[in-house]
Amino acid sequence: MTPTIGVFDSGFGGLTVLRALIERIPQAQYAFLGDTARLPYGSKSRRTIARYAAQSARFLVEQQGAEFLVVACNTASALALDAIQAAVSVPVLGVIEPGATAARAASRTGDVLVIATDATVQSHAYSAACRAHGLRALEKACPLLVPLVEEGWVDHSVTAQVIEIYLNELRQEAAAQGMNPDTLLLGCTHYPLLRNLFEQAVRPGAKVIDSAEAAAQAAAQIFNGWLSPPGSSLPEAPPNAQLHFFATDSVEKFERLGSRFLHRPVGHVQLVDLGG
Repeated sequence: MTPTIGVFDSGFGGLTVLRALIERIPQAQYAFLGDTARLPYGSKSRRTIARYAAQSARFLVEQQGAEFLVVACNTASALALDAIQAAVSVPVLGVIEPGATAARAASRTGDVLVIATDATVQSHAYSAACRAHGLRALEKACPLLVPLVEEGWVDHSVTAQVIEIYLNELRQEAAAQGMNPDTLLLGCTHYPLLRNLFEQAVRPGAKVIDSAEAAAQAAAQIFNGWLSPPGSSLPEAPPNAQLHFFATDSVEKFERLGSRFLHRPVGHVQLVDLGG
């Protein structure tokens, strides 16, 4: 039987995580839920975010049969991971810890720059995760980047200029604190679409860490080891990717913009109601 991995986000930015997962675990089938009726999570209280995230997790596990859950939402990973783990009985992975782990492997100076949405930065979850790995992290909210991505300006000169302004501000702050950052951690699932611009904007030799890629790599290690103990193997990949998409609102927008994040047509998105 083909195993099912559940992936959820407050919107559709988490499709960058799904894309990376498919590349690393093609043997699985996937159920992706975008809680688009209740985004952005960042404007809600921690208690409300935990309730929404737990409902999303239960939908994927109880109704879609997910055997492994990836929280492809930085806000939910930062503020509700414990609630999600308590709500379901399957393994759960967020995006923050894998990002910090990848930053630790990449950084030689031990100083890391983190860019994310305001809600994620205000949680200081990346800072705490990096500190647990012996890193110093300087975080910055970059609120203009998500709308630029959703507008499709992923290679636009305006977007490149905005990125340069944000990074210059971060560099100045880092210098004022005596930091020598050599790694940039992308702490938002929209940002992988701007990776080329980030790599052009960082200083020579600096590494850009995509938390979506890092989460997918961590998920592959956990999932493959859990499903395929030594001496056994995962089933071969099906001839067609088995992908199922769900959204709590705005399915037309999901279908239209989702392919930009997934790098393939999303196709039909099923509307679901998770309650209040």
